[in-house]
Amino acid sequence: MEEIFTIGYSAFSLENFVEVLKNYSITVLIDVRSIPLSTYFKEFNQKNLSQVLRQNDIIYRHYDKEFGARQLNTEFFTDGVLDFSKFAASQQFLDGVNKIEKGMKRGYKFALMCAEKRPEDCHRCILVARKFHESGYNVKHILDGGGYTTQAEVEKILVKKYFPDYDQIFLFEMPNMAEMIQQSYRKRNFEIGYRLAED
Repeated sequence: MEEIFTIGYSAFSLENFVEVLKNYSITVLIDVRSIPLSTYFKEFNQKNLSQVLRQNDIIYRHYDKEFGARQLNTEFFTDGVLDFSKFAASQQFLDGVNKIEKGMKRGYKFALMCAEKRPEDCHRCILVARKFHESGYNVKHILDGGGYTTQAEVEKILVKKYFPDYDQIFLFEMPNMAEMIQQSYRKRNFEIGYRLAED
């Protein structure tokens, strides 16, 4: 099974960040930020980050159009919030997926990068990594300290968050876990999704 990783840079110093990527043999970093700049972590601004990665033989790519959270096409929105399901079905999103899959076939190992430490707080997990997970990829989210959790473990966290009593309230009928996972993704989408500015 092919692997794909994700990482939130706010959990690391730049030196440690590069070290962790090397430990996981990452050869291509995909920056999924819509705006590849940081107010608080300036060393992770695009110009500096790409240069440091190049010096460490890691390829940097910025996929704002393909995977960025701040999309502007109103067709991708529901009630003023970027609808991850709609965007994940778009050609521009699928083009990003296809480019990564082609790279995997050529032997590259990918990590998706955004800012948030916890994957469940970031669209890299709830939008992008979900697509790879549902397509059969082994998704691993690198955590603070250098360990990792999987997309399947994140799904358990989400279900526990939104259905805390699911194992107790269904006395006469087994809960449909797949449906709860889908609903949990949906709820998280509308909590963290990009919102159109209101006039």
